[in-house]
Amino acid sequence: MTDLRNQRRMAASIMKCGHSRVWMDPDRLEEIAKAVTRNDIAILVNGGAIRALPKQGNSSGRYKHALHQRQKGRRTGQGSRKGRKHARLPKKEQWMRTIRPIRSYLKQLREEKKIDAHTYRMYYQKAKGGVFRNKQHLRSHLLSDQIIKEETA
Repeated sequence: MTDLRNQRRMAASIMKCGHSRVWMDPDRLEEIAKAVTRNDIAILVNGGAIRALPKQGNSSGRYKHALHQRQKGRRTGQGSRKGRKHARLPKKEQWMRTIRPIRSYLKQLREEKKIDAHTYRMYYQKAKGGVFRNKQHLRSHLLSDQIIKEETA
């Protein structure tokens, strides 16, 4: 087997591609081996004895699969996280997600006349002070204090 490294190098330079993309016709290897100048190689390139293989891209299949998994809530463990807890979900955002349903529930109860304005104000201030974890927690307080009945809530 003849050493065609020099020819491969020149062909890559002429076709402006990498060495690994240079394809040489196996039936014309003797002819390619005799080519010693860049001009000889250029003639072989034009003649079709040497050509550049198509570029190979990276498959996005694995990436897409991982993305779908992440959308379902997978792959979000400690090792996948960058940034502090509150950098990922700011404290203010967390507070807004907690307080808005609580306040809207209190407002709904007041509008439906299930609680009076005084009770509304009292529980509103408690909610503002962070007493209730969520809407269900507020509801359980209202039930235990007998402000609302089981079937109404």
